[in-house]
Amino acid sequence: MNIIELIDNMRAGKEAALARLISLAERNDPQLSDVMQKIQPQLGHAYTIGITGPPGAGKSSLTNQLTQQLRQQDYTVGIIAIDPSSPFTGGAVLGDRVRMEDHYLDPGVFIRSMASRGSHGGLARAAKDAIKILDASGKDFILVETVGVGQTELDVMQTVDTVAVVLVPEGGDAIQMLKAGLMEIADLFVVNKADRDGAPQIVSALKSILHLKYTTSGNITKRESAGDDVWEVPVVATQGISGEGVGEMLARINKHREFIQASGELEHRRKQRRREDLLSQLQYLMRETLEQACKESDDIHTLVNRVVAGDDASHAVIGKLLPLTLDYMQNQSKNL
Repeated sequence: MNIIELIDNMRAGKEAALARLISLAERNDPQLSDVMQKIQPQLGHAYTIGITGPPGAGKSSLTNQLTQQLRQQDYTVGIIAIDPSSPFTGGAVLGDRVRMEDHYLDPGVFIRSMASRGSHGGLARAAKDAIKILDASGKDFILVETVGVGQTELDVMQTVDTVAVVLVPEGGDAIQMLKAGLMEIADLFVVNKADRDGAPQIVSALKSILHLKYTTSGNITKRESAGDDVWEVPVVATQGISGEGVGEMLARINKHREFIQASGELEHRRKQRRREDLLSQLQYLMRETLEQACKESDDIHTLVNRVVAGDDASHAVIGKLLPLTLDYMQNQSKNL
């Protein structure tokens, strides 16, 4: 089946075609560029929500409950669950599937677990393309559940429209997350497992800290504003297993959506996302090209080895390495 047929079948609601197109993204298949170009006119319909936070915070259970809420409102949902483990050994992938098993037979829900594969930041590079493919398939909402480690939170901020940061009462997560800079990333804080000891105190502390930030620092803590109005990050208490509080979580997400649409921030975020995606693709291409060129070009191999051996500083060889790499890329293009 050719690319056009796959895309047509995906648009017609055939999950097998959707799965095959996402597999092309995971393999970085040579046909992927044609796929992405052909679906470009269909992008922008879906609203994307990132659900991030530390491991064990109950993100999968919350994603499951949020999906149930959206389906009750007759919205279609795509789910990308980023897994830090190997795609061959299973690990957390199996856990995600078990917690979301209620939706596997629902034709209005598509779930895909993707391994980070060591991608910088933990968010699989292919996941960004998978989100676009889900958008082109006609999904109303796309939920992206991250592993919540390293730079993943920054990655997800540059990938979705609304970021929900999930915390749990124990372990001092709330304060640690604020210290880690998530104040700038979160559009919504969710204190999950709110039936546990200390949950009310964490909710109260978070609200106090956030209120203090806004009253003393003006708008410096958030990216979006509409006139004199500022989006003050809300704090919601939930129980992912029972679903308690998830309705309020969805209401807050919808409120944030309305806010950034009215302020123009939604379109700004999406433009920034397209720009970052382009730069990311260029960075990846240059890295792959340089690694290949080291095997085939004696001049490039020599320069790289001098840095590896400690004879030259990397700064000193960039001026020579860059034009050599660009010449190599041009020659490769001519041979195609």
